[in-house]
Amino acid sequence: MRFIALLCTALLTASLSHAQSWSEIEARARGQVVYFNAWGGSPAINAYIQTWAEAAKDRYGVEVRHVKVDDIAAVITGIQTAKLAGRDAGGSVDVVWINGENFARMKREGLLGPAFVDALPNARGLDLMADANRFDFSIPTDGQEAPWGRAQLVFMSDHARLANPPLKLSDWVSYAQQNPGRVTYPEPPNFHGTTFLKQAVLETTAYADWLAEPYQAERFDAVTENLWPVLDALHPFAWRQGLEFPDSAEAMMELFADGVLDIALSFNPNDASARILDGRFPDTVRTYVHSEGTIGNTHFLAIPFNAASREGALVWINLLLSSEAQADKADPRIWGDPTVLDLTRLDPSDSARFEAVPLGPATLSPEALGRVLPEPHASWTEPLEAAWRSRYLGVVR
Repeated sequence: MRFIALLCTALLTASLSHAQSWSEIEARARGQVVYFNAWGGSPAINAYIQTWAEAAKDRYGVEVRHVKVDDIAAVITGIQTAKLAGRDAGGSVDVVWINGENFARMKREGLLGPAFVDALPNARGLDLMADANRFDFSIPTDGQEAPWGRAQLVFMSDHARLANPPLKLSDWVSYAQQNPGRVTYPEPPNFHGTTFLKQAVLETTAYADWLAEPYQAERFDAVTENLWPVLDALHPFAWRQGLEFPDSAEAMMELFADGVLDIALSFNPNDASARILDGRFPDTVRTYVHSEGTIGNTHFLAIPFNAASREGALVWINLLLSSEAQADKADPRIWGDPTVLDLTRLDPSDSARFEAVPLGPATLSPEALGRVLPEPHASWTEPLEAAWRSRYLGVVR
């Protein structure tokens, strides 16, 4: 296995840019402008990106411009339009922050550039044979996107109000019946709402193995037959009787902070700690997970097929995979996004950076985060969202 990994690294490195050395790539990158299309809805994340964009400029002469987007799918549509028009070079997107169905779409439509991950110098800190890095929502990454951060669904409660929250979906129903209006979840297809929906499916289905395979319509009813009765029982006792839902996790957490809701959720295990540290949450808030585990995944950075500044993109991604940048990102005072680096692969001085990162007042240890449930195959997302919206909002596609 080790030999195969080394062989793949050698082959991909050779094909990266016609046998260019990394020093040659850095030289060509100098003076390039990299348009980094990434979600712009978090001030903390935006500040982190700006800090490291300045480092890219100072160290490598690469100017990174953060193109803040609400929906990365719209960016992908633009890349697809360029491909259909035959614009195979000079694209307006150099790096895109993606995973899941967006990666699946880019791979399916041929919108990604050639494999590059193994050739990055800082990829030595990645376990590229780990499933979390080899697969994105059950789809092989094939080196066409670089792992950037980890995520896992976590829940939050204020122990001053609720010290023993419900630890599985079925318990939410009992809690809601006893405490009407105190629980809800974001509305799919908002990312966090869809994640909650997938979590709910995994907790209720007898066919979890089917979810790891490409969607088959004839399996849908069997997979979801136990889901709908639970949600049907929950919604009448949920916030606003289940007739409305928060439009985002951020909106849900604002309701939680205001004392309207007893439970909030996030896909970042450090989120509660970050909000305690900046004063948005009281220091009695704690993070927890469901007893049978919660969904987790990796988010990635990819280079489109027609990127205008490919060398600059490679240098930017490599910088973001440095132990310095990853440890900075993992700090809940800055972002709190768990690292993708395998600390056992790092030099002692680099691994020490992570030992110095504070865990945070509400952050669970890796052991306490428990079992990580795999994301369903990306092709299940749209059918689940469509069925939910049809059933509860009357929206028919």
